[in-house]
This record gives sequence, structure tokens and C-alpha cells, in this order.
Amino acid sequence: MPTDAAYRHRLSVRFRDCDAMGHVNHAVYFTYFEQCRLTCWREVTGTPSPHARVIIARAECDYRSPAHFGDELEVRLTVAAIGRASFTLAYEIVQAADARLVAVGQTVMVSYDYEAGTSIPLPDVARALLTR
Repeated sequence: MPTDAAYRHRLSVRFRDCDAMGHVNHAVYFTYFEQCRLTCWREVTGTPSPHARVIIARAECDYRSPAHFGDELEVRLTVAAIGRASFTLAYEIVQAADARLVAVGQTVMVSYDYEAGTSIPLPDVARALLTR
């Protein structure tokens, strides 16, 4: 992932994010990705949810080093790819203090018609926002 992320979101590790081993539980990183994604969308569009109804078709996370209660983290987001009906967001989580890499991941988001139960082409407004 390029260091010139399209969006950056800071957060503090909460006590509830940690497991019995004292580090952030693996599943919590997906919540960190989500916080960054939704905060970015709200800042870009001024609305709390995407114009296009999307579902997550794939989510992945590679863990590089542990984070602990009280750590200040920066989640960096980049639009990695835009397809006909989907787009891929890439994430990088680093320690805010020293830029130590904590985790990297991706989500593949698919524009979806819930009534028809199928993917649909990305609306032009969503495509425009993603390319900017």
C-alpha cells in the first residue's frame, strides 16, 4: 500500500478491544477498518452511509505486530481498484507514535440490489467519489 493514503483515521485502542493475552483481538481489526471506511465516506459525502448500497464480498487482514490498550493507531485507507460493480479498499494500520506497521488488509465492496439479490453496476456518483 502506498504511504500516500487517500484517507487517514486516528483511534485509541480501548480496553474492550483487547483479549486475554493483552493485545488487540484479531477480529477487532475489521472494526477498525470499518470505522475508517465509514468516517471517510461521511467526510467525503456529508452523509452517514454510502449512496450506493454495498456489501462486503471479501475481507482480509494480515497481522504484522501487536497493538495494546491505550495505543494510538492510524488507519490509512486507499482505493486499490474500481471494477464494474465492485471496488477494493486497502488498509494499513500503524502506530501513530512511530509508524510501526501493525496490520494490513483489504475489503472488496460490491454494489448490491437487495430486492433482486444480485450485484449491480456502481452508480456514477459512487464511481466519481471513489476516483477522486
